[in-house]
Amino acid sequence: MNNQPDYEAQQQIELWKQLQQTPDLLDKLASSSSSELRLQAELRKEYPADLVRTAISLHELRLKGTSKYSKANEMWFDRVGLEQATPEAVAFYKAAQFAQRIGSDEIHDYCTGIGADALAIASRGPVQTYDLDIRHAWQAEQNARCYGTVDRLTLHIENVEHLDAAGKWIHIDPDRRASKTRSRTMRLEQYVPDLEFMQKLTQTARGGALKLSPASNFYGKFPGAEIELISLHGECKEAAIWFGELAEPGQHRATCLPAGESLIGSPLSAFPDFSELQTYLYDPDPAVVRSSLIDLLSDRLELNRLDEEEEYLTSHQQVDSPFVTRFKVQEILPNNLKLLKKYFQQHPASEVEIKSRHIPTDATAIRKRLPLTGTEPVTLIFARIQKKAQIVVCRRNG
Repeated sequence: MNNQPDYEAQQQIELWKQLQQTPDLLDKLASSSSSELRLQAELRKEYPADLVRTAISLHELRLKGTSKYSKANEMWFDRVGLEQATPEAVAFYKAAQFAQRIGSDEIHDYCTGIGADALAIASRGPVQTYDLDIRHAWQAEQNARCYGTVDRLTLHIENVEHLDAAGKWIHIDPDRRASKTRSRTMRLEQYVPDLEFMQKLTQTARGGALKLSPASNFYGKFPGAEIELISLHGECKEAAIWFGELAEPGQHRATCLPAGESLIGSPLSAFPDFSELQTYLYDPDPAVVRSSLIDLLSDRLELNRLDEEEEYLTSHQQVDSPFVTRFKVQEILPNNLKLLKKYFQQHPASEVEIKSRHIPTDATAIRKRLPLTGTEPVTLIFARIQKKAQIVVCRRNG
């Protein structure tokens, strides 16, 4: 424990505790239709100003948190904590992975934050949590109470860099803000704790998982680890690096949620077939792309790639899979905006979705040049097809 807790942090906790004893204040916020300024003025007639400010901030964060958590209206957030916290569906998926791999053994959750991972992991067994911020420890406890797992948490206010991980099961969510600038970083060397600490952890702990940004430079940094990319509703949310006894060395895994399906294998285990664009174009889930399993997916689904530099797939037959989004091809055009505009004059659309992975594309500027006078939406996919930049006009198909 810290000997002298930060005074401002303790004040914040006291305000949250006051809110717990003043549920009517949050109820009034939830039911009010007044403007924010008018509402603040009205509430300050009944409650202290700092309590009103705290309540408004929490109310706004709870509304924002509904996209991540089913119990957001009961949870306790701060802005940074909510931004960095694992979404509920991802946290409980990882908890299920821990349950499958080690059952109900005790897990040590490093850099707990507001407790999203800890409360989920606690659903399958005891969890020791560690964080330097006393506010996060308080939030983690309250949030675990919302999910009925608080009795399985033991909270510690400690610097994880001073802990002995030998022989323990570990989950760690290092701070993605650079240690010097406090701005978000994709470089593991600038995480807190940093890459050196994480690498040592993978060698000393019995096993566990590192939660990293899917855009970070994790490839090649953890020899012998298993790399898993997890997406939720088509957005890649995190890279889970499984290590020690919990890893299948050299294996890559792409997991799509909420479908709950995983593609598992080695990036070098399959070789793609290439072809011209056929009846359907498939946009692979970003977890598949980031896990380097696009060739394995094309092999499993019997799809062809369009180009070595593109991840888009194609086929004449209709294929259903949570790992791809399917489009029905209507037209193939050269990458020429004048020809594209002429096409839209002859084939008007109501709205345009624009997708591109590797061809520089200004979607806003393109939309401004297209006449949108039709009744049906279309999708434009800018892609290289056998080394030529082209525009594929298509419609979402399932």
